[in-house]
Amino acid sequence: MYILPPAVAVEVDIPGMPKFSKSKPKILFAASEGAPFAKVGGLGEVMNSLPKALRDLGYDARLIIPKYATIDTEKYPLQLEIEGIKSLTDDSDPYDLLVSNVLKYVDSDGQTIAYFLENMEYYEKRANVYGYNDDTLRWVLLSKGVLEFIKKSEWKPDIIVASDWQAGFIPNLLRTDYKNDPVLSKIKIIFSIHNLQFQGMFDHRFVSEMDFDAGQSKIPAFFDPKLLKLNGMRRGIMYADLINTVSPTYAKEILSEEYGEKLNDLLSERRSNLFGILNGIDIESMNPETDQNIALNYSKNDLEKKAENKLALQKHFNLPQDKEKFVIGIVSRMDGQKGFDLIIEIADSLVNNVDFQLVVLGTGSNEYRCFFQELQKKYPERVAGHYFFDSKLPRLIFAGADSVLIPSRFEPSGLVQMEAMRYGTIPIVRKTGGLADSVENYIPGQNEGTGFIFENYDKYALLVAIIRAAETFKNKKEWTGLMKRAMAKDFSWQKSAKEYIKLFSIALNSSQEEK
Repeated sequence: MYILPPAVAVEVDIPGMPKFSKSKPKILFAASEGAPFAKVGGLGEVMNSLPKALRDLGYDARLIIPKYATIDTEKYPLQLEIEGIKSLTDDSDPYDLLVSNVLKYVDSDGQTIAYFLENMEYYEKRANVYGYNDDTLRWVLLSKGVLEFIKKSEWKPDIIVASDWQAGFIPNLLRTDYKNDPVLSKIKIIFSIHNLQFQGMFDHRFVSEMDFDAGQSKIPAFFDPKLLKLNGMRRGIMYADLINTVSPTYAKEILSEEYGEKLNDLLSERRSNLFGILNGIDIESMNPETDQNIALNYSKNDLEKKAENKLALQKHFNLPQDKEKFVIGIVSRMDGQKGFDLIIEIADSLVNNVDFQLVVLGTGSNEYRCFFQELQKKYPERVAGHYFFDSKLPRLIFAGADSVLIPSRFEPSGLVQMEAMRYGTIPIVRKTGGLADSVENYIPGQNEGTGFIFENYDKYALLVAIIRAAETFKNKKEWTGLMKRAMAKDFSWQKSAKEYIKLFSIALNSSQEEK
C-alpha cells in the first residue's frame, strides 16, 4: 500500500492553546545525523525540517543523534539530561558495559528539540560522522543508547522513527531484546528508508553465504567480528511496525529486482506495511522573493527579473553574458546513481548540435569531475563548473539557469528538482522515484506540465528530452507558463508532515500480529 488514506484527520491548532497538544502522539526521530547540528547529506536536512514542521502543527517531535565533536556547542548550548546510560556489550557478562550520557538542546522558546548520545570513544574522538571500520558498532551503540535513554527519561515517545541502516537496529532491539519491557514494548516503530543502496559496512551485492545476515539472529556482542557484518537495512525492514520511503514511486520501485537491492523479496512480504511520502523542501529559505544569495529577487508575477540572475550566473562562471541563451544547470553529487554516464556519452554531440550553456556544480567521483573539466577546456564559452562544496552556488544556479538536468538511474526522493522549480527553473529528469512524483511532463499547447521527462535509461532518450526543452525555451509564452506552474507547486514540509501524521495514526492502530 502506497497511498495514505485521506480519511485520517489532521488536527488544527487553536490560537492560545498550548504549543503541543497532549492528545497528539509524541515522536522521537533517531538518526546518525541531523541539521543544524551535524549534516552530511539529505538525511540530515530531513531530520531538521520534518520534526520542525510537525512541531509547527502542534506535535512534540524531537530528534536524537550522537554527540559529535564537530557540533558547535557555543551556538547550540547543551544541557545534561541523563547521566550514566549503560549499554550491555555482552549478554554473558552483565558487568561488561559501555557508559554514555544524554544531553539535550532547548530552543529559545524553552522547547526541547534534540537529544545527543555522548560517548567520547565512539563519537567525540572521531573527525567525521561516517567512514570508520567499526561504524556498525557505533550505530548499535546509538540504538541501544536510544532505548536505554527512553527507559530512564520522563519524556516517553509514542512513536520512534528510525532512519536508514544506521538506525535499523532500533526496531530489531525493540522487538527482541526489549520486547518484554513494560514501557518500550508499547512504543510503535517506523523504519524510514532514505536510500536502499546503503545497508551496512559491506557491499551487499557481493556477500558470501557465510557472511550473509538473514536478520533473524541475535545482535552479537559489541566486539564480536560478526557485528560488523550485520545488515541494518534488512533488520530495520523486518522488525518495524511500518516502513516508509521518501517518495511513493520509490516505494513501488524497490519491490522490483531492478531497484530492490536484493531486499525486494523481503519488502514484497511486507508490502502491506510499506508507504511512500515525498520529502519536502525549506520554502522559507529557498524563496526567490527573499533570497539574499541571488542577484535580484523576483516572483512568478515578475519573471523578467529572472533574466538578470542569468547574467549574474554567466558572469560568475566566466561565460558570455546573454539573456537569450538557454542555460542548463547541474547541481548534484557526482556518482553513478545520478546518470552522469549518459551525459558523458552524448556531451560532444549535444554541445555541437544544441545552442546552450552548461553550468556544473558538484563533488564526488574524480572520473566525472575530470570529464567536465576537460569538457570545459574544450568548450570554454559553453561549459563551466565548480567542483567543491559551496552552500550559496546552488541558489545562484537555480535563480539564473533556465533548466536543471537530473538524469538519475534511480532517485529515492531528490530535492534539487523541487528547489529548482521553486525558482522557476525547469527540470529535465528521468521518470524514477521522487523525480516522477514531483515533476509533471510538459504537454505543448495544453497549459500542462512542469518539466521534461524521459523514461528509458538511455542516452538517446536523454538527448531528446534536452532538445525538447531547448526548443520549447524559444517559445516565450509556453516557457513562461512552465515557470509559473513550477513555481506554484507546493513542496513545503508542512504538506509532507501532514502525510506523516496519517502514517502515525496507522502505526498507532497497528498490531504486532499484522507483521
